[in-house]
Amino acid sequence: MTSGRTSPTVRRRRLAAEMRRLRSARQANLDEVARGSDVGRTTVYRIEQASHAPKVNDIRALCRYYGLGEEETEALVALARESRQRGWWQRPGSSSAIPSWFETYVGLEEEASELLVYEPEVVTGLLQTEDYCRSLLRIDPVLPEEGIAERDHRVAVRLKRQERLNGPDAPKLWVILNEASIRRVVGGRTVMKKQLEQLIALSRPRRVTLQVLPFSAGAHAAADGSFHILHFPQQAHPSIVYLQFRRGSLYLEEQADLAEYMEIYEHLRAVALSPELSIEQVAGELASAQE
Repeated sequence: MTSGRTSPTVRRRRLAAEMRRLRSARQANLDEVARGSDVGRTTVYRIEQASHAPKVNDIRALCRYYGLGEEETEALVALARESRQRGWWQRPGSSSAIPSWFETYVGLEEEASELLVYEPEVVTGLLQTEDYCRSLLRIDPVLPEEGIAERDHRVAVRLKRQERLNGPDAPKLWVILNEASIRRVVGGRTVMKKQLEQLIALSRPRRVTLQVLPFSAGAHAAADGSFHILHFPQQAHPSIVYLQFRRGSLYLEEQADLAEYMEIYEHLRAVALSPELSIEQVAGELASAQE
């Protein structure tokens, strides 16, 4: 499957990985690269960490230092140009309502071909209704009451992210929700009823594979909390494990980390209800909400 979308975040990370590879092959440290290319040490470091939107001239200078030919250089320059583009989730001329560390995730999600998600407390963002999302944001103590425009933008970003599920390049989405997330009433019975209806609607045509991890499963391997695994359509974009906490996030790209979290996800798949029984479980909660 090839994604029809391009994400500046993914391009920046791909460029960073290639720059790290080139420096490793040259067996040079950052200071040596900086002196030899006339690109500042800090700039080289930021390019390699994907924390910097690189200038084309800096990439050309690094390519000259590494002795690359014209074709290889132009390919990396093209990546640099694409990585400087603004994503749809970033508002021009103003600061974004979503945190910068989450902007990175949205950029990665935009081009992922497969998403494996585990959420223990709430319905994951890609499956939330607008009212459910607003209810969660309304109780967030960090968002001030007067920040209505900021809250509206966060909701708009979340709903825009969901559009991919209906598109020709829709990713494979497998979601495991802890039973608590479908039983916890968010926003009142009416809001929760619509949320449960949406879970069923998304699951039945198999746009989303949904499993519920029941309380009866007991202790499980993901007791530490939620995580997402993102796979990409090209081998040049390595898979990533995403962990989110209150004021930031972690992106794990080492093969050992990916293998460990894939093993945890397989454990969850094994102990969770089957997709068919999971829909029945959600339908049971929906029936209770309607009483």
